Amino acid sequence: MAERIITGFHAIEEKVLKAKEQNSCSGMSIVYGKSGPRVKKILGYAKEAGIPVRSARYEELDALVKNLPEALREHRGIVLCVSGENAKTRNTVDFDAWLLQAASRPENERQTVVVLDSVTDPHNVGAVIRSCDQFGAGLVIIPERRGARDVAENEVIARSSAGSSAWVPVAVVSNLVRAVQLLKEKGFWIYGADAGGSRVNELTFSARSVIVMGSEGSGIARLLEEQCDSIVSIPTCGKIDSLNVSVAAGVLLYEVYRQSL
Repeated sequence: MAERIITGFHAIEEKVLKAKEQNSCSGMSIVYGKSGPRVKKILGYAKEAGIPVRSARYEELDALVKNLPEALREHRGIVLCVSGENAKTRNTVDFDAWLLQAASRPENERQTVVVLDSVTDPHNVGAVIRSCDQFGAGLVIIPERRGARDVAENEVIARSSAGSSAWVPVAVVSNLVRAVQLLKEKGFWIYGADAGGSRVNELTFSARSVIVMGSEGSGIARLLEEQCDSIVSIPTCGKIDSLNVSVAAGVLLYEVYRQSL
């Protein structure tokens, strides 16, 4: 049976507490290799929730996380395993846990994040995710509301992404502004895509870059745009006034990737 592996103290603790609150721990188990204070706390919650736990050698923990995105393979001695239907969302990651791992990498290592603000068309979401896979973006952030967020279960997204939606890490957050602020605190430079900004061919992207894409109708929300360090535009020569959001994301992602070659 397929299995989803979750790492990170915060992510595991939140999942365990939610299972306890909802009295639902079907398909969940915890494997741990050490019992420090934080692990003991989680194991206590797991016992209260009725989640099976077992100890294991670190070699087994390493094997469990080996197929995760590199930023999430640091298990710190404990992993949560989820089997069954929920395992389909194995590419969905906890934003806080991802950010913690991203911040620990060298400052000059290329890391690219894409934020989708109010992009509701699943075809566009799938196409953006496909470009993220091709050009090395490490995370896509989607809002809980005002967006096509059900990446794992949406057949249109899966098809439009050519299967990339099963591999590109996706974080669903309740507040995009907060997520972007936290990224800025960790050294990410925020680029908002909009007409009238600096031409993309005249910019040098930061090693840690976030590209914010708004909807084709309303663009980037005002509070989110205020968090952007730069506004970037793509020079065109057509007779219509803008590119499709997924095409624009692909162009910007390619330029970020090209500058790293």
